[in-house]
This record gives sequence, structure tokens and C-alpha cells, in this order.
Amino acid sequence: MSKGNLVVKTNQLNSALQNLSLPEIRIIQLAIVDARETNTGLSTDKPLRIDALRYAEMFETTRQNGYQRMKDAEENLFNRRFSYVDEQGKLIKSRWIQQVRYLDDEGAIELVFTLAVVKGISRINGAEDFFTSYLLEQTAHMDSIYSVRLYELLVQWKEAKKTPMFELETFRNQLGIEVDEYKRMGNFKSRVLDLAVKEINEKTDIKISYEQVKKGRTIVGFKFKVLPKEKPKSVKHEGVRDGNTADMFTIEGLNDKQLGRIARNPSFIADYNHLVSSTSPAGQDTKAWEFEMINRLKKDSSDFKKRPIREYLDY
Repeated sequence: MSKGNLVVKTNQLNSALQNLSLPEIRIIQLAIVDARETNTGLSTDKPLRIDALRYAEMFETTRQNGYQRMKDAEENLFNRRFSYVDEQGKLIKSRWIQQVRYLDDEGAIELVFTLAVVKGISRINGAEDFFTSYLLEQTAHMDSIYSVRLYELLVQWKEAKKTPMFELETFRNQLGIEVDEYKRMGNFKSRVLDLAVKEINEKTDIKISYEQVKKGRTIVGFKFKVLPKEKPKSVKHEGVRDGNTADMFTIEGLNDKQLGRIARNPSFIADYNHLVSSTSPAGQDTKAWEFEMINRLKKDSSDFKKRPIREYLDY
């Protein structure tokens, strides 16, 4: 995982009452990541550029589809509002973005965020206790916006390992659920909460569970346990290593930049170009090929057995 893909938001902004779609929240995530990577942060008068190719690579879609999703999401995002309570206990209402420009010929958009968002997204060092931080890759493969929102709400409690009670109506708002949606508790749990818990447990670095808080027979809120998943322990092999064993083909310790260099190696391309169709994006575009191969190497590097993976780094 790339350290550059660290998303940092103030807990106030992170807990804001909001209702964003999955493409909309992905634009916000990319904006946070890219603002950090520039080492200058955001401002209310400096546009932030987001390229369709960047969106496509991060969220595994085509460049054309990525650009259309960004345009559709931006149009809705421009009219979205959110609210939060500031340090003085005062309610603040704000929009997410104040300006947008389409760069159709370049497949990109430029956004200018509002003051509330700029103040809530920061690169401040030494103040991590006041921020929620997580790697963008943790939510990039999620299918449900509810999973993303729940992960964002809970990851800030990973060190404490448990949360206070989330009052039901506030919790619903934080997940972006409309007043007339999933009104019955059974529907809310089966179609929103349980599915989000399952996806988080399957795809992220935390393991969560919840308990209902009742007043009489009525459920008034939820409490969560939030535990970090244990990293798998590496197994040391003694003696001479067989060249056909899987550990010769592991990508452990290699970052995305190194995997990209491997994928661009002419020998690697010659060895594995049969894996993609000549009519597919990866068969027609070098960037798409590199993106496809990096993902395949991460998914199961033991599929690439013609020679030890690290030999291709010599390119």
C-alpha cells in the first residue's frame, strides 16, 4: 500500500451528517489523498485537479467510465450540504465544493472546496490524535456506500477497540440514509448494517461487531467493537529453497512502483501477454496493462511462475 494514499480528516468532518453516493465520496477521498501528495494541502482559491485515469486506476474501471462517473458525481456533489458541530458547540452548515471546471479534452475536472472542507482536511503533522486516518485502499474495493461510511466512522475507534453508543437517528444520518428509507429495523439491519459489517470484515484491516442498545423493547442505538486484524506471520524456511516453490514468486516487500517496473519489463510482457485479450484495454494500452498486471500480482502472484518475480526488477 502506498503511504501517499493516506486519507486524513478531522473527526468533526468525518462525523458530519451527510448523504454522499459512492462516486461522490470517492471524489472526496481522492481530493484528500492528492492534496496531501502535493505537500501544500487545499485552499479555497486554488483548484484541485482530479484525472479520470487516476479515478479509473484506483477504483478499477475504464478511463471513459471514470470520467463520466466523476462528472455525474460532481454535479450532485455541487449541491450537497453537510453539517457538524464546531469546538464551541455551534452548528455549522456548509456545501462541499464552491466551484468546478470541466476539462473534457484532458479527461479531468478541477474542484475548489469550501472553507469548512478545507479546514477539515489537513496535512498537519503531530496532531494525529485529532484526526481519522486510513489508507484509501481499505475502501477502494467496497461495493456499498454504507460500508465506506461505517468504516470511516469506526476506524477512529481502532485504538480504543470499542465505541460509545451511536444514537439511532444520528447514526442513520451519518450513514446517509434518508428519513423514508429502511424505516423498519429489520430492513435497516439486513440491507444496510449487516451487509456493511460483512464487507468491512472481509475487505479491510479491522474486524467489527455490534450490539443493540435498547430502551424497553425499542432499539435506540448501537455500540461497536473495533479490533485490528492480525497480520499474517511470515514463515521462515530453513535449508535450500526449491526454485518451484511459491515463496520464489511472492511479491511481499514490493511496492506498487516496483510492481509497475516489473510489469513494464519486456521479458515480463513476453512471458505473460497471453493473459489478456488483444481487444481488451490492457491489450491495447501500456498504462492499462501495467494497472492490470499490478492487480493480478497482488491478487495471486503464484500465477506468475515462469521465473522468480524479482528477476524482472532488473529492467
